[in-house]
Amino acid sequence: MKSLQPAEVWSHFATLCEIPRPSLHEAALRDHLVEWAQAREIEAVVDGAGNLILRKPGSPGCEEKPGVIMQGHLDMVCQANSGTRHDFERDPIKAVVRDGWVVAEQTTLGADNGIGVALALAALEEPGLVHPPLEVLLTVNEESGMDGARGLVPGTLQGKTLINMDAEEWGHFYLGCAGGVDVEVRHPCAQEVLPSGYAQWRLEVSGLRGGHSGIDIHLGRGNALKLLADALHDLSERFDLHLIEMAGGTARNAIPREAYALFAVPLADASLLEAWVHEQHEIWQEWFAESDDNVSLQCKPGDAQARMAVEHIERDRVLGFLDSVENGVARMSEDFAGVVDTSNNLGVAKLAQGEFRATFKVRSLRDSRADALADKLVAHAAVYDLLAWKDGAYPGWTPNPASGLLALCQQVYTEQFGHPASLQVIHAGLECGLLAASHPHLDMISFGPDIHGAHAPGERVEIASVAHCWTLLRAVLQALARA
Repeated sequence: MKSLQPAEVWSHFATLCEIPRPSLHEAALRDHLVEWAQAREIEAVVDGAGNLILRKPGSPGCEEKPGVIMQGHLDMVCQANSGTRHDFERDPIKAVVRDGWVVAEQTTLGADNGIGVALALAALEEPGLVHPPLEVLLTVNEESGMDGARGLVPGTLQGKTLINMDAEEWGHFYLGCAGGVDVEVRHPCAQEVLPSGYAQWRLEVSGLRGGHSGIDIHLGRGNALKLLADALHDLSERFDLHLIEMAGGTARNAIPREAYALFAVPLADASLLEAWVHEQHEIWQEWFAESDDNVSLQCKPGDAQARMAVEHIERDRVLGFLDSVENGVARMSEDFAGVVDTSNNLGVAKLAQGEFRATFKVRSLRDSRADALADKLVAHAAVYDLLAWKDGAYPGWTPNPASGLLALCQQVYTEQFGHPASLQVIHAGLECGLLAASHPHLDMISFGPDIHGAHAPGERVEIASVAHCWTLLRAVLQALARA
């Protein structure tokens, strides 16, 4: 990657790939960046929430100009294909260049939001760039809780305008984003001893594309947990199925790609079970021929070591809930064509040793709708006597079409590329909503390169669009220095 252009950006991104940075484990990268900044006489401050703030005075003659903040997050979503051995807390990301893209073939790449971080760092050390006072805010744990932005003390930021670089589609200026809230579900399931004369099986759902639960939720991709629950629910009506264990998904903000269940059925039903699985596999391949053509359903003999399964009433409770609970797009935006307004993603579920838990990510462009949908999920869980509650709410970012920063950025974009950028809101949760809550004076905008498959293995970023972002960022900073 260090041979790619612009070299100053890709060099920083290569470093980010070399230093592991899963959510809640950003300290090594942050320490490296503190040393990097100090070596260049750039002020580096780590706040009480763990965020890194870098500050550089304005160019000669621009010292008193209103400051500009460049903002991104240090952490990344960690997902790997089944069978891939990768320790995200120790191993560097293996990225390759292919057909104009940088891609991690078996894991997530971390272009979300490593490219935004790399752009900001490159701007701090760009020689000859005329700029106002610069401030770079690099938050922690954005992907699993937005804890860094949530913990930012009011008045910490000195700048007047903020450029968020966590968007993933070049050619758009983003003016708003969805807010969100998590829904947690828990239930202790009564267990019973498995009867004799039963064979244990492992049912696996795999081959799905998954993706970002905000950006990709409308694409019709399969949710492995929903498919698994549907399959088990059907099987439990055909066979005396004793549910032992099930699990799927690794992050509430990623569409689950894989899931499995362990169960037992009478030995005499083995051939009927295999025939059903074969038939269901073909049905799913037809259902998802366009959106998830590699979907797979397989059933293999289990290791026959389990002694306990959940009681049938608990099996029906858990499977009934998972099979019937709302998932996917709930409402499309009436103001922005093709943009999801409200959605819900069943991101993680697990049943092990009798303990059931599930986590949902609810998003909406209107906070009241996110809250209402979350309440609906909590009420639905109560119908099945499951304990559920809301957690981790964060506000959306309300668009401001009269933004002075937007007008300047549109002028610069048109000068650089010959046409204006389109204006959009994003169904993903940017940190701008929380930053606006703690720093209401900020005038904000967001843009970024083309990133495909964020939050899923095979994530990739287009090289040419990164160069466009670099051109735009430098030109905007120089325009702000002249303003």
